[in-house]
Amino acid sequence: MFKLSRSAVELSLNCKRCFILQYKHRVSLRSLPFTLNSAVDNLCKNEFDFYRKNKKPHPLFLENGGVTDFLIDAVPFQHEDLDKWRNFRQGISFTDEYHGFTFYGAIDDVWIKKNGDLIVSDVKSTSKKEFNWAKTWNEYDYPKAYKRQLEMYQWLFRKNGFSVSNKAYLVYYNGLKDEPMFDKTLKFESFLVELDCNDNWVEEAIIHAKKLIDTGHMPKGSYKCDTCQYLKKRWNINNNQKSDLFYKN
Repeated sequence: MFKLSRSAVELSLNCKRCFILQYKHRVSLRSLPFTLNSAVDNLCKNEFDFYRKNKKPHPLFLENGGVTDFLIDAVPFQHEDLDKWRNFRQGISFTDEYHGFTFYGAIDDVWIKKNGDLIVSDVKSTSKKEFNWAKTWNEYDYPKAYKRQLEMYQWLFRKNGFSVSNKAYLVYYNGLKDEPMFDKTLKFESFLVELDCNDNWVEEAIIHAKKLIDTGHMPKGSYKCDTCQYLKKRWNINNNQKSDLFYKN
């Protein structure tokens, strides 16, 4: 039974060669950890846990901080497996015996509506002079990856028997960097980004990733992959010739 993470399937969609190198041959370029982002994630989880314990909606769910007008009519979901679902080594998982894989992903948080539907959410942080999600969505690829991330989580919850809303949310914190004084305090503005999701593609993508692992073929690198382009240019410089291991620019 082959174990595939959410990030592994995402990599298989972006670059088949890097996916095979990392998850079949254990070869990858390591990046530095984003420890400040992780701190924001943990603090946000602690805050949501406070409202979970008290069975109250987070203030972000309320219109203008009111108590009756809901932006999101839900409360943080209480479940005995929440800590497991949040653990990056465990997460929420589903095993497909027929296709021979276990797929899993570690969530940030999940909320529950009055009708019993779950809402999957993920915490993101950045620091921009002006936070403009619509502009970011139109100009960059990574917001689409965030949406795919939430859709994979939705698929997992549905496979575990939960009723899940098609709407998912990014809890976005934008660090303010123009404050007059630092005073060892980072200030943020918060945003809720609502996404209309569809997980119909997820199962096929997992099966495709598993088939890539099973085959002995090594795919060529992707011209959209920064890692492949770096390796291509390095190969060309070191060997004074062009490599045919990668797609052309």
